[in-house]
Amino acid sequence: MSERKVLNKYYPPDFDPSKIPRSKRVKNTQFSIRLMAPCNMRCKTCGEYIYKGKKFNARKEDVMGETYLGMQIYRFYIKCTKCLREITFKTDPENGDYELEHGAIRNFESIRLAQKQAKEEAAKAAEEEALNPMKLLENRTRDSRQEMAAIEALEDIKESNARHADLNLEEMLNKKREEEKQYAILKKQLEDEEDEAEIRRAFGKPAAPSDLDNNQMEEVHEEILPLSTSDVKPKATVSFGQSSNSKKQLPKSSLAMVIKKKPTTDATPKPSSGLSSLASYDDDDSS
Repeated sequence: MSERKVLNKYYPPDFDPSKIPRSKRVKNTQFSIRLMAPCNMRCKTCGEYIYKGKKFNARKEDVMGETYLGMQIYRFYIKCTKCLREITFKTDPENGDYELEHGAIRNFESIRLAQKQAKEEAAKAAEEEALNPMKLLENRTRDSRQEMAAIEALEDIKESNARHADLNLEEMLNKKREEEKQYAILKKQLEDEEDEAEIRRAFGKPAAPSDLDNNQMEEVHEEILPLSTSDVKPKATVSFGQSSNSKKQLPKSSLAMVIKKKPTTDATPKPSSGLSSLASYDDDDSS
């Protein structure tokens, strides 16, 4: 059994191709081909949608008398998949597309419409510039300004890239770590100060004297002064049961602590007692 798909045929030694009879070919004959729908279309008879890429068994023929720059234009015949209505379209080499002729209409395509509109606007602008020289000058001025702005923006981008290229990541990380350390130290100092202030508010209130009334408070100013024995004389204490010889003197090497109290002035003077007048005497006289 011979092969089903062979590439070479057997030619006998006495084969003469000139003896083969040639049949006359009729011009513009149709022949069947397999193709896909070139665009989205809709049948005019039944309204069936035929999408781009759907495969059909079509007939192809040459369009007589229509060429574009020496290229032949072809026509294709297909049938609707629902009502079997014949649909024809032909090639459009000028626009690189296909043109529907009968049996169907092309669906809306935004890209194709936008391209067509852009071409129309460009042709209109070129015609206007050709007729109006002032419009041409305005367009050139606008284009030059846009070009200068684009150049400046490009230079700014280059400078920014150069600045970022000079940065050292290691230095940036070290700087960031140093800032975090300083912030932690400052935060700790603030917390310590707040704790000390809270301790002062809780334990730093002076006790009120018991001999004053409840409605009046005595302002007590305490001053702690380190004094030497050479500057201040030692104060003597006197009691009525002892003699003046039993005085205790401070040692010379020690430091004295003096507490000054400032009593508040009352509006009503109190009468002095006899004992207080006897106890108030001058230290110089006693010495």
